[in-house]
Amino acid sequence: MYEEVGIRVRDVRYFASQPWPFPHSLMIAFFAEHESGEIQIDGAEIEDARWFDVENFENLPRLPARISIARRLIDAAIGEMRAS
Repeated sequence: MYEEVGIRVRDVRYFASQPWPFPHSLMIAFFAEHESGEIQIDGAEIEDARWFDVENFENLPRLPARISIARRLIDAAIGEMRAS
């Protein structure tokens, strides 16, 4: 996180993994808590990074398909935040 967007995280927890469409690759998803830093896009590997208010769904970007690990992670994170 820090290398890509300048954010330091803590309490990293494994969520899930799924095959990546490139040979011999795997996507791995984690939950983490924000520790410090403000978003600073590196410009080389990351095109965009932003914070979103999960209570304001109309301002969320177009979400990935529900079958993807990215969407499952987003849905689980929203559910966890609303439960606490």
